[in-house]
Parts: sequence; structure tokens; C-alpha cells
Amino acid sequence: MASYVYAGAAAWVGAPKDSPSGGLFRLDSDSGRWDHLGKGLPDKAEIRCITPSRGNGALYVGTQKGPYKSTDNGESWTALPLPGHEQVVWSILVHPRDPQILYAGTQGTTVYRSRDGGQSWKELVPAEPPGFCRMGFPTRVIDVAIDPGNPDEIYAGLEVGGIVRSRDGGDSWQSCNEGLLAFAEQPQYKSRIGSDTDTEGMMDTHALAISAARPGTLYLANRMGLFRSPDKGASWQPMDVGRFSPLTYARDVQVSPHDPRTMFAALSVAAVSDEGSLYRSHDLGETWQRFDHGVSIESTLMVVSQSAARADRVYCAARRGQVFGTEDGGKSWREHRLPDGVQGVYAIAAL
Repeated sequence: MASYVYAGAAAWVGAPKDSPSGGLFRLDSDSGRWDHLGKGLPDKAEIRCITPSRGNGALYVGTQKGPYKSTDNGESWTALPLPGHEQVVWSILVHPRDPQILYAGTQGTTVYRSRDGGQSWKELVPAEPPGFCRMGFPTRVIDVAIDPGNPDEIYAGLEVGGIVRSRDGGDSWQSCNEGLLAFAEQPQYKSRIGSDTDTEGMMDTHALAISAARPGTLYLANRMGLFRSPDKGASWQPMDVGRFSPLTYARDVQVSPHDPRTMFAALSVAAVSDEGSLYRSHDLGETWQRFDHGVSIESTLMVVSQSAARADRVYCAARRGQVFGTEDGGKSWREHRLPDGVQGVYAIAAL
């Protein structure tokens, strides 16, 4: 697979009136040129996730009309229709041992599983867990994670509904919310913006990660910061990222594909803000250091991606259309703003 960088945008709550949002873009990092990709994608495509497959070289995106697949670096796309009506796809996971097995998280609480590379899908419907919040926007399965030590253990993050877990590949699900809801009894973890409960902030899941260096431990990025469960979601501990960063609203957390003890976190002030920062940890989140430098992140930092082919290549993207990247392991950074003022970035993938 060529070493491109892909960024996806979609409509977002709080966007300036008439601001352009939506589309899939591919960056040639050598020239700094963006290409707008659209062949085979829906008209005015809204891209909420981008997932490369290391197993077969395919690239998947989630759109407002379901999942799509490309095998030619994004030049053309093929729909992978989900059962029933068209659905908004917020997350796609490729099984680490079998690239034919895919999971797609949609608007609502539904997860779909395919065992044939997306040609057919089975609907998996976790029950609404305790603490589930009804907001002014639809709930979505914002992320799906798999335990590399036990690939039958799947976790689905709900925005705004916490986390559910499956121990049988998605056939049955249980809540992981009890420990998270207990935090919301403490004043510093109470947050209410769009619902009728102060537990809303702890239920506002944004990203999940699991490291092969510590199987069974789940890492969570949410509105209130970074949290860790050492026992598969049964209990939770704060990672206290505020000891290292003045910004603690956590939008993304990722484990390096090159070093299972290295993690990245996208931190900001709030969902809509004028500041963001990228942090890196070399000890599974025990300590963190600011990773980006020499650039100005002017809105909420949404996502981060380290290339699986090149450890020195790390890219991140901010809400209002700024993309930042390093090709030398963080020694230097360069900004690549999306063309035509496009905003609403949700996804990035550095190949």
C-alpha cells in the first residue's frame, strides 16, 4: 500500500454556518498536495472513520450511507451494503488475525459483523447499558476495539452511552459502565451539557485502545480525560493526564503499531475549542510528554495515526481542518490544511 495520508470530514454540531464540511482527501506528503477522492463514494460523502487493513492492503471508510472499500489507494470505492436501509457508519474494525472479519459500528447502538470481507453482515444489537444518555444528537458506536490477546473479546464505545463488551466475538454483550458511573459521584467528574444527568461526561466515550503489552487492559478517552480498566472493563482507574497536560478533554487514544508500550493521545479543551495538543507516552500511559511542537493547533484535536509501515510517520488532525504530520519521529512538524476551507475532521490514517 502506498504511503499516503488520508483525512475524512463530515458535518458536526457547532460548525460555523455555511462552512464546508465533508469529503475524503488524500495527501501526498512529499508534494503537500491534497486530492479529493470520490469515485464510487456517495454524493457529498461524509467520512467518519478510515481504517486500513494490514492483512490485505484494503482501505475502508464509514459514510452516511454505510461502509465502503478501496483496493487501489482510494482511487475508486465499492459499497459494502449493511442489511436493511442505509446507515451512518462511525467505526470500522478489521480483525487482527483474519482480514475477512470486519466489525462496523453505526448510528444508534448497533454493531455489524462480517466474516467474508464485507460481502454479508450480521446485525449485533447490544442492549442500552446503564448510564446511557439521550442527547440532542443520535447515539453512535464511535469506536470498536479488540483485545489482541483474545480476539473474541470485543469492546464497543458509545457516544454518549459508555462501553459494552462481548466475550464471544459479538454474539452477546455486557455493560462496562458500573465503574465509570461511580466516578460521576465525585464533583470533578460531573458534567452535563445536553442531557438531564451529571453522569453524561463519563458516558461520553470517544476512543478505546488495548495494547498487546497488557492484554485485558482497556484504555478509554472521553470528555473527562483518560481512564484505564485493568480487568476488561470490570473496574476503572483515572490516568490523571492532567498531571502532564493542561488540556484534558480526550478525543483519541492509540497504541503504536511498532511498540505496544507507546501510546498517543489527542487532548483539547472541549468538543468545540480553539486549542489542541498531541501527547505521547512510552510507558503505557504512566507518564506523558507533549509530542507536537512548532505548529499551532487552533481547534479541538480529533484524531491521531501512526503509520504501520514507518514508525517515524505520525499524523493528527484538528476539527477545523488542520492536519499536522511528522516524518522524522517528532523532530519536525508540518501543517497541511485541508483544501477549500473544509472543516469537520473526524478521521485520519497515515499509511
